[in-house]
Amino acid sequence: METLKKDVVIIGGGLGGCAAALSACSNGLHVLVTEETDWIGGQVTAQGVPPDEHQWIEQFGSTRSYRAYRQKVRDAYLRIMDVKVKTTPFNPGNGLVSSICHDPRVSLHVLQEMLMPFILTGQLTIMTNTVAISVKRDGRIVTGVTYRNTMTETEGVASAPYFIDATEAGDLLPLAAVEYVTGAEAKAATHEPHALEIADPNDIQAFTYVLGMEYRPGEDHTIQEPAMYAFWKEFHPTIWPDNYLSFFAPHPITKEKRQYTLFREDTGFPLWEYRRIFDRQQFNTPVAAGDVSLMNWPQSDYFLGNIYDVPEADKDRNLYQAKQLSLSLLYWLQTEAARPDGGKGYPGLRLRKDLFATEDGLAKAPYIRESRRIKAEYTIVEQDVSPDCNEGKTGKFYEDRIGIGSYSIDLHPSMTGRTYLDIQALPFHIPLGALIPKDTANLLAGCKNIGTTHITNGCYRLQPTEWNIGEACGALVAFCLKNNAEPKAVRENKQLLTTFQDYLRRDGFELEWPKEFY
Repeated sequence: METLKKDVVIIGGGLGGCAAALSACSNGLHVLVTEETDWIGGQVTAQGVPPDEHQWIEQFGSTRSYRAYRQKVRDAYLRIMDVKVKTTPFNPGNGLVSSICHDPRVSLHVLQEMLMPFILTGQLTIMTNTVAISVKRDGRIVTGVTYRNTMTETEGVASAPYFIDATEAGDLLPLAAVEYVTGAEAKAATHEPHALEIADPNDIQAFTYVLGMEYRPGEDHTIQEPAMYAFWKEFHPTIWPDNYLSFFAPHPITKEKRQYTLFREDTGFPLWEYRRIFDRQQFNTPVAAGDVSLMNWPQSDYFLGNIYDVPEADKDRNLYQAKQLSLSLLYWLQTEAARPDGGKGYPGLRLRKDLFATEDGLAKAPYIRESRRIKAEYTIVEQDVSPDCNEGKTGKFYEDRIGIGSYSIDLHPSMTGRTYLDIQALPFHIPLGALIPKDTANLLAGCKNIGTTHITNGCYRLQPTEWNIGEACGALVAFCLKNNAEPKAVRENKQLLTTFQDYLRRDGFELEWPKEFY
């Protein structure tokens, strides 16, 4: 069995894992990254979720390397495409969700390019199609991770002074016997205004299987009727104002019946533009190309069962049914959706299987909004970010802050049948204590598995924040090795903490919002 020794082992090659690797390598460490799919990048690549960002992202509110990533995405289009409409800032898809809606394959290219200098020298090893299967630990110390290539079934062992769990669902936590939380906490435990009276570990947000569509009017690209179409066509959850396969959903804030449309009309929210990643009007192309959009809509959220901490048969069933939901929504759009002209269906919607290079045309992995969460040295609660609990324009000003971010508390329907919770959150800070487990000395949380609650996960789960978290993990490992100090000591020792924060600022981290926010 192969044995690898590195300075840090990163399990999970999503956005946080890539940022952690970039930071660790830039600081001279030898790094191993394992990724369960064949694409690095997580949310922005294999899951098909373009960056969902705050209103100030073009000016401030992220790390320098995240801004570099965004600029490289734009530069890729400007360099390789014949762009005839160069908006400022350039938005490849002119999608509504972000000022940089783009093809996941471009993000994959950019992330690979950013990491390539370290790959070429052997400093960074990336193993795709690879999962952790067991963990060895000695007291508070993780000593090694056994991994398996899911294509070849070969196994190996990786050891290092430090490990980072950057998986999408906190998969390393149960393997390493790290204490963690799932679902919703009780109000008595967190004192959060919107917490449940009784904790419910199964109250976990919906996940989504994204797919990509090109619109080619006048053509017929209707897919074969999905096996579960009859089920999903009749599905009408009690929290929904109409059949699930319809142009109606609860408004996330008011819960009132909200109308959607496919394309822009006089009334209704245009779903097509929401996550459009290719706006054909901006490009000159040798052949006639259609607009391309990603289906990650209210009607494609799957909340009939979870895919972690459940029996394998349940996981497989829920993954299958989630895929069937997305395909059924597409089939409904192609064949039965009401059009403004009185007709039915948009057969010109073409499933772009090439977008994710998958046989079924769906993303390589589901978009998981809510992960297992470590029992951390510090747990971020609703009061930390709520405008009702803080004076001024920002959330709690942590002494151990290692970054900033902003997003509303946006909870999608849950596995227990609860509807949306979408409430205001102030621009926030990221505390170092939320990245450090209470019971493990050399493992860090580098993704959505940090010490949030079910509620605050809703605003700490987006791409710029995940990048900041991962990058901070990589920087912290380098700092700890250089100073022969554990992460907890860095947080608790005033001199070490100040030195580390200065180190982060020099490396392009923003630890505070502009002065007008305070």
